[in-house]
Amino acid sequence: MRVEGSRDKNLRSPFVKTESMSWENKVAVITGGAGVLGSAMAQGLAAAGIKVGILSRTKEKVDACVQTLRDQGGQAIGLVADVLQPDQLEKVQEQIIREWGHIDILVNGAGGNMKGATIMPDQHFWDLDVQDYHKVTDLNLKGTILPSVIFGKTMALQKRGSIINISSMASQQAITRVMGYSASKAAVDNFTRWLSVELATKYGEGLRVNAIAPGFFIAEQNRSLLLNEDGSYTARGNTIVSNTPMKRFGRPEELVSTLLWLCDDRSSFVTGIVVPVDGGFSAFSGV
Repeated sequence: MRVEGSRDKNLRSPFVKTESMSWENKVAVITGGAGVLGSAMAQGLAAAGIKVGILSRTKEKVDACVQTLRDQGGQAIGLVADVLQPDQLEKVQEQIIREWGHIDILVNGAGGNMKGATIMPDQHFWDLDVQDYHKVTDLNLKGTILPSVIFGKTMALQKRGSIINISSMASQQAITRVMGYSASKAAVDNFTRWLSVELATKYGEGLRVNAIAPGFFIAEQNRSLLLNEDGSYTARGNTIVSNTPMKRFGRPEELVSTLLWLCDDRSSFVTGIVVPVDGGFSAFSGV
């Protein structure tokens, strides 16, 4: 067994600068890119020099986000599409290929929850609205799978690409109320691992699939559950913070460094993992 690793021509020091450290020619598509977390991640990608396609259903929100990135010196285009409509995804893929020629990164940031798929304290499991449950699971799971099918095929033809799914702490622990959201995000975790194996074994080591599992961040869909009108924490907000060792909610920009690491060629041997960005929530037993 050799121990002279530094002398082996096949080994490379991690401190040697390589071309993979440059983002100049990288192109990313981020679904849900006009939302609170999505727009923060989009700004982080653009600030690093990555060309960013902002994909969302609402043109006004897409345009505003694109303008913000351009005002900050980034390169961005708007992609108006519904992640549940393959024909729309095909059209915006053609748009971004015409504009920039290739796609290197897909961030599946689209997702959310609905009232009917949530079990409130005065409700029971059998009060679940099955239609809302299906809508939530479609948005979170199907809305991750379909963009991966469309944009992932392009990456497979290139023999390179990084897909980053957005999971949740709700996928890893039983969190009250959000039944439909939890189930669909747990499925995203499984899909992440499955697709990482599928792409690497059939299309080579250049195709990678990972996920980020945010802890608790304030976004539009959960603001009223976590914050009172005066900005103080609700009872649920207090419970969450008390079970988060860092004793606060996350800030959207705190997702960026993990996202960039998973996009970067320097994480080229990393695939099939789900990375918590949660202030220690997943590590804490509550005792």
